[in-house]
This record gives sequence, structure tokens and C-alpha cells, in this order.
Amino acid sequence: MINKWKRGFFLLLGLNGFILILLISLILVPADEKGKILQGVPNNNSVTFEVTSNKADLNRLISQYIKKEAADSPIEYSIQLQDEVELYGTIPFFSQEIDLKLTFEPEALENGDLVLKQKSISLGSLHLPVSYVLKYINENYKLPKGVDIQPNDKLVYVNMQQLKLKSDVIIQAKKFDLIKDDIAFTILVPVE
Repeated sequence: MINKWKRGFFLLLGLNGFILILLISLILVPADEKGKILQGVPNNNSVTFEVTSNKADLNRLISQYIKKEAADSPIEYSIQLQDEVELYGTIPFFSQEIDLKLTFEPEALENGDLVLKQKSISLGSLHLPVSYVLKYINENYKLPKGVDIQPNDKLVYVNMQQLKLKSDVIIQAKKFDLIKDDIAFTILVPVE
């Protein structure tokens, strides 16, 4: 009978020792997931997310962004994503307002920026040189930081990293195919 108690005592002692060693090793060894996340981030200062979207959601987001950024502008404008990027606005001409519509073909660049190549223009029923109208818009419309109109090249360059977003989040365009409604972004969220 003494052997059974002695054997049970050592078995229980061994089991407690095993559990103690297991707990200590789990506490002291770093988690694999944490190491993998940090290794996957190029600069260890941000976490990367891949996001897909559609034209309807982006139209709502663009509208809200313009409302906040261009609140001081004396001229109102809007941007709509259809099969191409469409900019609508009005230009004061003496005591009248002339309707303005510009259409652009978007292209996502490898660096994550977006180029809008001017496709068509209508200013009331007047036909003006594209570079003249883009120059006028550049000088008279308050555009968000990071949006650069290049009248001579007939394009708008959107530097996605300069767009002012909450929490210093950076967005990079990956795909921007409006006809197929195939839109994808990379979102970089800073972590410190």
C-alpha cells in the first residue's frame, strides 16, 4: 500500500512539474503570429490591408471628402465615378453660371498614385482648349492637397500619399477599372 501512495505522489509531482515547465515555456517564447506580422511589414511602422471597393461606395466617400476639404472654395464642384471619372461644376461668367463637365480616364500607377487623363470637356456649348480650362480650374477651384492639375499634359495627378486622412492612414491605388467596377486599394495604417 505504501508503494501505491509513493507512486501516486511522484506521478502527481511529475505532472505538476510538467505543467509548470509548459506554462513557463509558453510565457517566455514569443508568439509566432507577432513575429510573422512584423516581418511582413516593410518598414515596421505600418500595417498593410488590401481593400476592394465599388463605384457607389467610392462616390459617397469622395463626396464627403470634397465637402470637408473644399468648404472654403467659392465654387462648388462634385466628382462622380461612372464608366469614367466625371467632374461637374459651374464657372461664373458675368452674372450667369456656366455648367462645366470634364471626364477623365483613370489609371492606377505602380507607386500607388492615380492619374486622371482628360478625355472630354464641355463648358456650356463653348469649346475651349483643354489646357485653358484645366488651368482655370487649377487657379480658381480649391482642390485637396495632393491633387495636382497639369494643364499642358491634360491630366490630373492624384498623389494618394498626400491626401489628408484621419489617423495618418495612407491609401495606395492598386486597380482602378471603372468599366468592370474593379477597384482595389492598399491601406497603410501606422503603428508605433
